[in-house]
Amino acid sequence: MNVDQSEIAKFSALAHRWWDPQSEFKPLHAINPLRLNWIKSYVDLQGKKVLDVGCGGGILAESIAQSGADTCGIDLSEKALKVAELHALEVGATLKYRSISAEALADEEPGQYDVITCMEMLEHVPDPASVVQACANLCKPGGTLFFSTLNRNPKSYLFAIIGAEYILRLLPKGTHEYAKFIKPSELVAFTRHAGLEMLGMKGMTYNPITQVYKLGEDVDVNYMIVVRK
Repeated sequence: MNVDQSEIAKFSALAHRWWDPQSEFKPLHAINPLRLNWIKSYVDLQGKKVLDVGCGGGILAESIAQSGADTCGIDLSEKALKVAELHALEVGATLKYRSISAEALADEEPGQYDVITCMEMLEHVPDPASVVQACANLCKPGGTLFFSTLNRNPKSYLFAIIGAEYILRLLPKGTHEYAKFIKPSELVAFTRHAGLEMLGMKGMTYNPITQVYKLGEDVDVNYMIVVRK
């Protein structure tokens, strides 16, 4: 299976803090509206069948469901999924969660989803290209897929690891491994190999003084791409 058990253990240990906006997951809460609005700029989520791959505690999946989509979130951390399910019950969000890999679900439900999101997950698996291919297989022809990850270069090492984990302490130490970061050219190559057509790319930056995240054209550190099957 395309999974790093140490990565699962890392996020499972923090699962109970997933919905605390002042916890280690504060950055995810901060960037969620930006990601959601960017997704909505490409697709109308109302009535769409949406899959969130690597959903964790459900921050993005839940907001997609609340935007009117028939939503499923998948992850391999049972603890994170239990937290996601509990929070959905608390706020009355209607969606389902499953503990299954993208590859296994692709065997079960090929071509079943209008929209697929896979955010901040590819840099945590041994074979990111396999996940991209699985997402392509899960998507309906004409469907839209969104991926986000971290670029691999000296600037991203400085900002995403030294800055975010050690200086600003936005994330727990050891959250990311630099060697697993993915250059945009590599991610685009994965999508092209999976038969997906590139539609757009957007970068995300963080200002440590104002503590504000913004979308823009700078893809040196965090970036997202949107592709069509």
